[in-house]
Amino acid sequence: MFELSSPFPVTPAQQRAVDEIVAGFRAGRRRQVLLGVTGSGKTYTMARVIAALNVPALVLSHNKTLAAQLYQEFRGFFPGGRVGYFISYYDYYQPEAFLPQRNLYIAKEVSINPELERLRLDATRHLLEARETIVVASVSAIYSIGAPEDFREQRLALAAGEALDRDELLARFVALGYRRSHGLLASGEFRVRGAAVEIFPTSEENPLRFVLDDGRLERIEFFDALTAAPLSERVQAVVYPVNYFFYRGERIARAVAAIRAELSGRLEFFRRQGKPDLAERLEQRTRYDLEMLEQFGHCPGIENYSLYLTGRRPGEAPYTLLDFFPRDFLAIIDESHVSVPQLNGMYGGDRSRKEKLVEFGFRLPSALDNRPLNFSEVSQRLGNVLYVSATPAPFEIAEAGGQVTSLLVRPTGLVDPEIEVRTVADPVRDMLQEIRAVTAPQAGFAAPAGKGAPRRRSPAPTRGSSAPPPPGSSGRVLVTTLTKKMAEKLADFLTLQGVRCAYMHAEVKALDRVKLIQKLRRGEFDVLIGINLLREGLDLPEVSRVIILDADKEGFLRSETALIQTFGRAARHIDGKVILYVDAMVDSVRRAIAESERRRSYQLAYNKEHGIRPASVRSPIRGFNDDDYRLRRDEEPVAKEFRSREALEKEIAGLEAAMRKRAEALDFKKAAVLRDQVKELKNLLIEMF
Repeated sequence: MFELSSPFPVTPAQQRAVDEIVAGFRAGRRRQVLLGVTGSGKTYTMARVIAALNVPALVLSHNKTLAAQLYQEFRGFFPGGRVGYFISYYDYYQPEAFLPQRNLYIAKEVSINPELERLRLDATRHLLEARETIVVASVSAIYSIGAPEDFREQRLALAAGEALDRDELLARFVALGYRRSHGLLASGEFRVRGAAVEIFPTSEENPLRFVLDDGRLERIEFFDALTAAPLSERVQAVVYPVNYFFYRGERIARAVAAIRAELSGRLEFFRRQGKPDLAERLEQRTRYDLEMLEQFGHCPGIENYSLYLTGRRPGEAPYTLLDFFPRDFLAIIDESHVSVPQLNGMYGGDRSRKEKLVEFGFRLPSALDNRPLNFSEVSQRLGNVLYVSATPAPFEIAEAGGQVTSLLVRPTGLVDPEIEVRTVADPVRDMLQEIRAVTAPQAGFAAPAGKGAPRRRSPAPTRGSSAPPPPGSSGRVLVTTLTKKMAEKLADFLTLQGVRCAYMHAEVKALDRVKLIQKLRRGEFDVLIGINLLREGLDLPEVSRVIILDADKEGFLRSETALIQTFGRAARHIDGKVILYVDAMVDSVRRAIAESERRRSYQLAYNKEHGIRPASVRSPIRGFNDDDYRLRRDEEPVAKEFRSREALEKEIAGLEAAMRKRAEALDFKKAAVLRDQVKELKNLLIEMF
């Protein structure tokens, strides 16, 4: 079912780990641990375990940046398989909340990324259609979405050659929540053009065209949304509902009746409590939602009524991504020492916030059933689980019965980096000297502009390029701080000193983080400053220095585990080195250094015994998607120089308007040229500002 493709031969150590894990699962061990050091090929080992067990797999990651990297790697290992990506689709998310101490209501505010929304729908579509599916997901996998049965039952399956009435087809599209359009086709819309009916499914990257002839479906094909040129012909196609929370009229009617009944009881409760103001608030808000549901089948915050829409009983676990998997799937929890506590903490935080909304009349009690799974429910839904980490926690080891599969040697022969502890009066100045020793300015770039972001003077290289960095740069540097503000201020300071740098923290959008990592690897800047996103799992073979400020401030970000994980970012470079700035030695630093030295000694002895000569890791630089737009280095640079974000956004808006106008006039050749210019400027917008 899974055909694994890799340019790397499996090493004896990796094969032993795969054989041990596969044998354990086949013998009935439901929980296992893989302890793999950075650079040992853990992801490759995970891929071989999936291929050997031959079952659908969920790969859980604790952050979106690492999830994106895993998604890219698994797509490379299984080019003919189905690899999905399922993370939160919000670029910005402010949850609804009420602070009674300040009598402050905070309305829900969201900015949805349509590409991430498409990838989520695409992932669940794969699970419903084929077993040869791997889904890389974040903790979003345990949050409420629609029932898989509803998603499956509402789908529309069509095959070439079958009898089909055009009006009936259009009615089915409307029933699935799609809107009719007469212009340029966008996701979630359909249109009619002569004998062809065209639709842009929300789970697909390109729209579908159904060509009808004399009451029969003559041809099905994907086509380019802008040029209308055919891309590939299909024998059959499946169109799913426009989103997870789209339901038929009868389901809406039953839900509305149940919501009204609950509302009536809750209003009576508030009035008996002598709280008519809360009753009035709840009635006004809920009746507005009911009117929206009855009129349009949807309302803002529809997920708060998911208890009735999905037909569950109060207190029953919500439907999540886990319910889309068959029962025999394999769950791989990557960087489990972080991911498991994250899974464990989601339920409590969500419930605490919603209880205040219910108590003060902003939501019905049934809103509490729109929630993530609690940890017990997660455990019940996971069958075979492989915990993967360089530093597994006692919980995972106990779950595996104390048995751990170790992967302590790297295929390249690299050993854990050298650790140096420095106690200096001015660590920032000392760090600046170290950065200058490792990096050097490159031609073609101006000084970084605005919050440490590098200003681009020449186009980015082609996607997938693995060319060496330009002359003058021997490596890259990662710097970790304790706060977001410190990361930003440090980036500003280094910029003024002529260092090409950028910062990355949780407020940077998920897909933009991926671009920052790619730009660092390509040498478009030399230093990346972060907090906790630069720890687990990132594949950065160009990094030769990792600098940890305030290494002696013991806590979550400077624990033994966190320090060992951060050390690993320098373990893919033959000259890798870690510098710790401290005021005094503390236990967490001592233990982390001792463990690193233990592993280093083991690896050196292994290399000597097997005659291995260490070499730096080399890995290609891939875009997030195979068709990511990238300019070639030998193409003409951007003609205009934009001195502000507003000017660049205005130019993009103007080009997009011109592109639509050309497309509507059927001048697709010029529209395609304008489309490419828009993509170029959008890349520039991300990289400059």
